[in-house]
Amino acid sequence: MAKKLKKEELELMSYNDIAHMLLKEKPKQMTLDLFNTIVEMLELPKKTVENKIGEFYTALTNDKRFILLEDGHWDLQQNHKVKNLSAEEDLEDFEEDQEDYDDEEAVEKEDEMFDNEENDDDISDITEEYKNLVIVDEEELNQD
Repeated sequence: MAKKLKKEELELMSYNDIAHMLLKEKPKQMTLDLFNTIVEMLELPKKTVENKIGEFYTALTNDKRFILLEDGHWDLQQNHKVKNLSAEEDLEDFEEDQEDYDDEEAVEKEDEMFDNEENDDDISDITEEYKNLVIVDEEELNQD
């Protein structure tokens, strides 16, 4: 369809609109391949690819009709289902996860953490080590 259009008709279209038509005909194309096809269709100089490929990539990225796939290919968003979770579904999932969590087990782990005698010994050692320290004000230091 896109290749059947006259050059004059294509010139009135944006690169994104042409890319949209091309991806309808042949889904999943790389940025460079897609842009090379557009440049050929519009009979633009080859330098256009080097000079405008970045702009083309940015335009595709900002256009919600397109999606960049994990493998680096572009495709039309309409060809891919996007899972849209509502806040209600998120809350239901969270509540299910909470039900699965064993509260008694969590309390036991907390108790173990606080009952650990080594922790108490460490704190008493530190306290003993610093008990003879004196806090001195700056003015007292300057008087010496």
